[in-house]
Amino acid sequence: MAHRLASLVIRHTHRLPSPQSPTGEGAVAARQFDAALTSVGFKLSAELLERLSGLSEAAVVDTARQTLATVREMVGDHVRHNVYFIDFPANVPDTEEFWMRCLAQALGDEQARENVLTRLGRGVLDLLSLPAYGRYQHTYEDMRAAQDELVASAGDRITVLHLGRDLDDELTDLYLALAGSTTPLGEDDLRDLRTLAGRCATGPQPQAIPVRENRAVVNEARLGAGAGLLLDTVTDVLRLACALSGGDVTLKEPTRFTALGRPVRRALLAGLDAVVAANPAKLADVHTHREPFKRLGERLHPHEYPRWPHAADVFAVARGEQRAPSFDSRLEKLLDEADIRGAAKLLTSAPGKLFRALDLLLRSAAGQEERDAVVAAAVRSAPDVSGRVLLSVREHLHNRARESGEPRIFVNLRGRAWVSPDARAPLPAADRDRLITALDTEIRRRLPTPDRLLLDPDVLDVALPLSGRATAPGLGVLPRGSVCAVDGERLRFFVYWKESEERTDYDLSALLLHADYSTDSWLSYTSLTAVGGRHSGDITEAPEGASEFIDLSLDRVRGTFIVPQVNIYAGEGFEEVEESFFGYMLRDGAQKGRPFEPRTVRMKSELRGTGRVALPLVFQRTEKGRWRAKWLHLYLRGISSANRVEENQVSVSKVVRALVEREQLTVGYLAGLMAGDTTSVDLWDGETVPEGPVTYIGLERPEGLHPDSRVITCGNLRDVIPA
Repeated sequence: MAHRLASLVIRHTHRLPSPQSPTGEGAVAARQFDAALTSVGFKLSAELLERLSGLSEAAVVDTARQTLATVREMVGDHVRHNVYFIDFPANVPDTEEFWMRCLAQALGDEQARENVLTRLGRGVLDLLSLPAYGRYQHTYEDMRAAQDELVASAGDRITVLHLGRDLDDELTDLYLALAGSTTPLGEDDLRDLRTLAGRCATGPQPQAIPVRENRAVVNEARLGAGAGLLLDTVTDVLRLACALSGGDVTLKEPTRFTALGRPVRRALLAGLDAVVAANPAKLADVHTHREPFKRLGERLHPHEYPRWPHAADVFAVARGEQRAPSFDSRLEKLLDEADIRGAAKLLTSAPGKLFRALDLLLRSAAGQEERDAVVAAAVRSAPDVSGRVLLSVREHLHNRARESGEPRIFVNLRGRAWVSPDARAPLPAADRDRLITALDTEIRRRLPTPDRLLLDPDVLDVALPLSGRATAPGLGVLPRGSVCAVDGERLRFFVYWKESEERTDYDLSALLLHADYSTDSWLSYTSLTAVGGRHSGDITEAPEGASEFIDLSLDRVRGTFIVPQVNIYAGEGFEEVEESFFGYMLRDGAQKGRPFEPRTVRMKSELRGTGRVALPLVFQRTEKGRWRAKWLHLYLRGISSANRVEENQVSVSKVVRALVEREQLTVGYLAGLMAGDTTSVDLWDGETVPEGPVTYIGLERPEGLHPDSRVITCGNLRDVIPA
């Protein structure tokens, strides 16, 4: 259990909890540990190496074994990556040549010949009927023997592991950070929070738990520990019931409530009763989730507990037996009557909803006086709106400056994306600018003003993580919309999947687009070679796991955009397989090595969407001829089977264009507000570390920072979002 918890800390913080072990002579083992880490692109900080060197050899070896397993999984090196073409990327044949080779082998196979001839007689060539197609023709060991060793390069990735505090302190710090996050967590982080809450729910707590899903997870642990519940709406109780039933605490997916024991039923009913007794108006919240509340009432049996009458009112409202005028119905009535002033005044009692409705109110206003009233209401309410909503609206207003009619992208909580033309009327520029100025002022007021700010230039174009669901779990993964430089001559994508129950065929492809987003060419199992690229070969089943790769020489690519994608051709979805992930590597032009080399991996992300086509990111050639990546984390619906890059090129092009041309708020924007007029701001040169404490914001923590420094990296980037 301790090793699993230490692994959780390493994944989130890139810190190794300080081992509690007798002193000894562990220097040799520590250096060997550091060398082993280098082979997968990691290294020990000087402080951590010194700490391990003073421990017993046995303790260092045990720590090394567990840590290596963790970091190998982080980078995708915990599985065997084989390729169909043993010499990949060398000696990849043309597609037609390869298919004819497989056909000739099948006709020479007595067992397969009759079936193949029958199909050919019908005018069909079924690739899956060819014994040599889609299945590895050599072992993993054969492939390793045929490939050269990787020659180290100065451009190989090195991720530093730092020395942490003892395990209990690290777990408490991580719990406080996740529970108190000002932005929603992704599914994996929520799962980790549940693990931590079971251990930490009765210890130190964050000052506030603003995200409702986080509160539900914490309440589940507190209920199990006999601690008081944190409830202030009836929906908090509904989310807790979903958590107790193993359901969706976001309430986006229906939950089948399980049978609940009497102590749990009493706790939920008492919680509902207390919330409504304190503020009967909160009964109106029931309307938003009437059906789940009705199903929950069937499990809680409120009629058996007459001492909590207000709890019974909740379910009476859900069944339609008791009236509780909802806020939304009152707002809808005012909008139907074109009473924009009245609507703005009503919405000041729900500031978050006011800001989400600003665009609609401004477009619906009859004249400048009504727009002035809306803007004035927003300015007065801004101090009561969460930082995440302020930033979301600020980004929205910035992008509304574009001409209407441009593609508008929508992304749901599961990453499913679709595009439609923007038919909204434009917002008056003066009103939009007044709101932007007011938002900048309020956001700046909430930000800390450090004496000294140290910025990694590479972090300035990282999009603000306004939701954890806009970032897939993995290594080196940035929020949707982030931009980062791509420094290398050869770009290599990889996908790995392992089916659970049925035959599953994922196809790694890459769509190459011109500057106007029209198609240049593509790489896939139907086009193994294209300008500057090679495909490693189609694998059509993965009972023991399978990998596919695409290798591109960037100086030979003709297009402006490279869009890697993973298409589900057959079988289980991304959330049904035992495991699936995507990533990319960068290599120097002459750098050899096996198809998968962990030191060259720049990013590895899990595939967890509900669509049948995954779009992790897009690569774009800039006007200066350099390449950069923009993160998508998107999924398209696709079709139930046989998804192919050539069939979805139009829909992919539309989605890519909509997100590439949308401008996100970045860390650079917040840093500019944070700097103000009194803060000393330095750009980190990658080597020089200031002597005194600083606030450092960057992709990775530098070695040697003053211990009193505040450090914000990819692992805790959500901390830059003001409350």
